[in-house]
Amino acid sequence: MPWVASSQLDCLSSSPSQRECERTAFSFYCAVRERLPVWLLEDMRIMEVFCWEDGQPRAFLPSEALLYALVHDHQDYARYLLNRYSVSALKAPRCSFCCCRSTGAPHLNVAVRYDRVTILGMMLEALKDCGMKSQHREYLDSYGNCSHVADAGKTAVQLAVELSHPDCLLLLLVQGARPDGLDTALQRLISCDVSERRHAQRCLDFLLLFLPEPPLLRCLQDESQRWQSLLGNEVFCWLCGLAPPPLLLQALRCLARSGPDQISTLSNFLQPHSWQ
Repeated sequence: MPWVASSQLDCLSSSPSQRECERTAFSFYCAVRERLPVWLLEDMRIMEVFCWEDGQPRAFLPSEALLYALVHDHQDYARYLLNRYSVSALKAPRCSFCCCRSTGAPHLNVAVRYDRVTILGMMLEALKDCGMKSQHREYLDSYGNCSHVADAGKTAVQLAVELSHPDCLLLLLVQGARPDGLDTALQRLISCDVSERRHAQRCLDFLLLFLPEPPLLRCLQDESQRWQSLLGNEVFCWLCGLAPPPLLLQALRCLARSGPDQISTLSNFLQPHSWQ
């Protein structure tokens, strides 16, 4: 694979058959990167491309193909895989290094890391078909536990806050993901570059819209003047438990839960930052 570290190369190419699998897998990666037509990619995946697993080759799974589509923003291919295979395309693939079944939601994390807002929306729509609401919520809030998986130990929401990807964050929160990461959002606001300040502010705003109760954060009390100037008096007092949430915040909470488009289409003076 293109992202295999040099220290892992000794584990590869142990037989001619395995080397052939690596060659076809890399060809498939390049084909998705070039955004070849969907029918051609599916023909390749089903008949020509193989992974090496448990000492024998096997065809690429739809979930593995979806990861490639996410990395290279091949929206047509992602749409096909999700329409054809539904939530099975979102199953965590097996880790090729430790041979264990990965858990969590790697597709959500990859979508957030690469800021693939359109494909993320497709995946969240597909998740509505997963059956029980508790399973839907569990998937959205899941952590990856395999150390070989990028962003292991983080939920998609936490990653969106850390990377300041507000559009991804809003999609996840509207679908019911847990609004974690307020402390990270506050730290991002004061540590990011000026060019990233707007995105960091939007992430903080969206978290505030979906927080049921503000958590107790010692940093606000330790540097009260600094945070009061950044957040505004009303938001600061609410987060410190000294006052109810601002009226505009309460109104926007109801609007935000009805869909992400409801917030993004508001006039500028009604955007969340206006309550400060």
